[in-house]
Amino acid sequence: MSDSTPIRVLLVDDHQLVRDGLHSRLGETDGIEVVGEAATGAEALRLAAELNPDLVLLDIGLPDINGLEVAEKLGEVAPHARALMLSMYDNREYVISALRAGASGYVLKDATSKEIIAAIRAVAAGGSYCSSSLTSALASGGSEPLQLTEREREVLILVAQGNSNKRIAQQLDVSVRTVETHRLNLRRKLGIETPAGLIRYALQQGWIKV
Repeated sequence: MSDSTPIRVLLVDDHQLVRDGLHSRLGETDGIEVVGEAATGAEALRLAAELNPDLVLLDIGLPDINGLEVAEKLGEVAPHARALMLSMYDNREYVISALRAGASGYVLKDATSKEIIAAIRAVAAGGSYCSSSLTSALASGGSEPLQLTEREREVLILVAQGNSNKRIAQQLDVSVRTVETHRLNLRRKLGIETPAGLIRYALQQGWIKV
């Protein structure tokens, strides 16, 4: 995405007042364009497929399909779009569930508009974002390790074996973007930022041999 191209955002929240407030604030922000609004999960998926936004700003508590399910299905209908959860729930379980579902960020509804805009820009640029107020909750939420999906485990092993994203995509018959998403999820779940760290983890698990 070039600097001159606005971030195309789809707003998903079942409260009209919330959508109106977000639409008004984001509409005043340079580099961000609200391209649609949805009040239900089904409508969100339909509009995502139709509009192919860069980012879906997504509430968890929707009246039909909850936001976590929408995040899981988003890649099927709009592979280009990234999900950013905007939620009133500030507990660790919801944050972890959202990240496992494929969301690239989690920001609280009581966050300032400045933080929400920062989260949108970070996620749209290919990064991740988690509200600063949630950091301590995630860090102190217990020592039980997060479980990797089978595909994440496959990607981790291939990374640990020295394969590039392009090569991994070819071997798994997926897009490079999908591989990048899995690698981002691995970094979030394991707290490991470097390929060397992933190699050590894979060795510790007995998934690769030296």
